[in-house]
Amino acid sequence: MNPGEHPLAEAPLGDSLTANERFKRSFTSWFWGSMILAALLHFSLFYFWPEMTAADVSYSAEELTAIELPPEIEIPPPPEAIARPATPVMTAAEINEDVTIAPTTFEDNPVEALPPPPTETTTTDISAAPTFTPFTVQPDIRNRDELARAMEREYPPLLRDAGIGGTVIVHFFIDEEGVVRNSVLAESSGHGALDEAALRIAPIIEFTPALNRDRRVPVWIRLPITFQTR
Repeated sequence: MNPGEHPLAEAPLGDSLTANERFKRSFTSWFWGSMILAALLHFSLFYFWPEMTAADVSYSAEELTAIELPPEIEIPPPPEAIARPATPVMTAAEINEDVTIAPTTFEDNPVEALPPPPTETTTTDISAAPTFTPFTVQPDIRNRDELARAMEREYPPLLRDAGIGGTVIVHFFIDEEGVVRNSVLAESSGHGALDEAALRIAPIIEFTPALNRDRRVPVWIRLPITFQTR
């Protein structure tokens, strides 16, 4: 066989053809016969298949009519927006000057002229009620961060969300170790819930001990506790 000639060009006819050769020879007839049969089948399906129609889903709505209010009826204005809840802050706690004394200096008060310190036999209980207690070094708050968290936790939610605050003046009795042993309401904030919150916070506050000269002494102090929103 010369190059370029078809391999079946000189193939023998009759029974000498192989099955593969016979399939190749009949491929064209099978192909076009299949295409015609498929076209007839699809045409028959579209022609004899029942027609499909969409269901009616339309609806009707009644027209709304606006009602005019009589002129004597006044429409109230919309309510004002509620203030955004804020986080309470702790103001600087300054001890009132009416329960303190001026700093003592040895130049103004020579040691020879100073009165003797109170004796150990003193049995007066000053923790029952607020009273004047002398000291030369005032106590200071040691746990301000914990106090701020306690104020935020105890702030009455209704007053906080409404932006209502106030200052509560509390009497504190502090022992020689700086521990709060008693607390009494001195001045109300005008809101009972804030006063109660301040008294709940009072035992949490830790102070440095007060000193009278070089001795630790129990004292009464006045301290403002302010609840306010930012």
